[in-house]
Amino acid sequence: MTEALDKIQDDLQEHAAESRFNGFIALFVAVVATFMALCNVKDGNVVQAMQQSQAKAIDQWAYYQSKSTKQHIAENTADTLKVQLEMNPGLKPEVRAKVEAKITAQEAAAKRYEKEKDQIKAVAEQAAKDYDAMNIHDDQFDLAEACLSVAVALAGVTVLTRKRWLFAVAGTFACIGLLFGLAGFFKWNLHSDFMARFLG
Repeated sequence: MTEALDKIQDDLQEHAAESRFNGFIALFVAVVATFMALCNVKDGNVVQAMQQSQAKAIDQWAYYQSKSTKQHIAENTADTLKVQLEMNPGLKPEVRAKVEAKITAQEAAAKRYEKEKDQIKAVAEQAAKDYDAMNIHDDQFDLAEACLSVAVALAGVTVLTRKRWLFAVAGTFACIGLLFGLAGFFKWNLHSDFMARFLG
């Protein structure tokens, strides 16, 4: 009878330990899944900002190109008018003055377009830099979500198989995911080129 009671007591202790372990895994999954959801929301915001920066860069380069075209037209117009003055030395002074005024206006426009192009180029290049900087954080959130998903899956398998070493592997993936997620939130310069290429 004592042996039976001892066995029941051992079974109860083992069941209590398993229940505590399963409860711990459930808490682990809840925390990891919550952090993963936060990373997903932040990543969505980063992707939207990246799209805006990319659109801004494209728009600015198109604007730059239009200013280049206007600059070339102004320069060509000024050159054409100069040639006309040279080919017609006998123009009346008032006509010559009007043509020279047009040449001056076209040259001034060409210089203005050149200056505007420099400003537009600076804005476009900054938008491209912003995109590249945000792309690093997008990769960080992607890596975090991948690692955290693996951690949740391994925690589920741990409950089913009761192999505690799997939970250690899940914890390792969770730590890596946490690290990359925090790097994304706090804009740390932490990047894994290997993982980004592998997942990209």
